[in-house]
Amino acid sequence: MSAAPLPPDDLRALPHADAMIALPERFGARFLLVVDTEEEFDWGAPFDRASRNVTIGDAMRRGQAYFRAAGVRPLYVTDYPVIDDPRVGAMLGEWQAAGDADVGAHCHPWVNPPHEEEVSTFHSFAGNLPEALEREKITRLRDRIAQVTGRAPVSFRAGRYGVGPHTGRILADLGFRLDTSVRARFDYSAQGGPDFSGLPVKPWRAGPGRALIELPLSTAWVGGMARAGDVVQPLIERGGMAAGMLARSGLLQRIPLTPEGVSTVEAIHAIDALLANDVRLLLFSFHSPTLSPGHTPYVRDDADLARFYHWWDTVLDHLARRGVTPAAQDEVLAACAP
Repeated sequence: MSAAPLPPDDLRALPHADAMIALPERFGARFLLVVDTEEEFDWGAPFDRASRNVTIGDAMRRGQAYFRAAGVRPLYVTDYPVIDDPRVGAMLGEWQAAGDADVGAHCHPWVNPPHEEEVSTFHSFAGNLPEALEREKITRLRDRIAQVTGRAPVSFRAGRYGVGPHTGRILADLGFRLDTSVRARFDYSAQGGPDFSGLPVKPWRAGPGRALIELPLSTAWVGGMARAGDVVQPLIERGGMAAGMLARSGLLQRIPLTPEGVSTVEAIHAIDALLANDVRLLLFSFHSPTLSPGHTPYVRDDADLARFYHWWDTVLDHLARRGVTPAAQDEVLAACAP
């Protein structure tokens, strides 16, 4: 028996055709970089309220200088330990005030007050919390960002992409305009999280009264079976021999636009596949602890960090050759306006 369809206000729901956003021709082909800006913690350990170190300020400054020189204005979606850190929170506020970056909200519920729920994998997806508690956590995060930077955030990404049945209404009520929580073509339901399989890779209007712009993370199906990617996705989610065989044979590969675990060759294939499918707003993403060795599986040492920046050199060059230029938060909001 198939599951009942989700209500249209639910950010996990398949949007109706008339909710899709038609970008104006003058917008061209653009890309937005969103950085999940968060504390450093052991990705292989259980979630821990006490794990809230923020020590990579210098590495973030290097990263910001690199992107500023490349003409990229990142959107740093920032969680509570980061914005509450006196040094890094102030640094983000300075970048935003100078017009070099934007600051949004990123809720890791296990380190975001109030601390009422039991810490668990299930509760690491904030959308699984009672509505009142999810609302209070996001409210306190929004207010702390406004206090530190002088500006209330209008962009949001749920930690672990963990939106739930109430998230859209909460965001709309709190004045958010842009959500980037949907990781299209991924399914986290095996962990108790949301299922985004089958959702579009183009932006749409979401939430109550379609008050929000949903900008999904960009993920391409590449290979001879690319058109069947959404149908075959359960095999990809399970991994193992079937998924590996499909990728190695060139039949089907799922490639998100991120330097984390994706080669430059794969990223270029994904960019070209998305552009060929008339996706004119690409969304790139990575986690801020990747900017310093030893905090994520993707950058373990200085050689990995050098490869990280080389990845961006190569990908930015390819985007420029394809005529895809950087976009900032305000430009995306203007292009997606009714």
